Amino acid sequence: MAAITSLDNLKPGSSGEVIFLQARGLVRRRLLDLGLVPGTRVMALRRSPSGDPTAFFIRGATIALRREEGQQVLVRLL
Repeated sequence: MAAITSLDNLKPGSSGEVIFLQARGLVRRRLLDLGLVPGTRVMALRRSPSGDPTAFFIRGATIALRREEGQQVLVRLL
């Protein structure tokens, strides 16, 4: 069984599959608009030298999320 963690815990170079969004309201809407829907594969690309934000490759695009946003997205490690 694959481990489940939040998106902010993905190390650069590792991938996960979105399984659940814990966010509510406008934050949830923004994450869904970015394509973070269940079943979507996400790869962590790189993290800022300060540790926040982190760049992710998703659906052919690169996005950056702050730690607080990434904590709202649960992923299954691939």
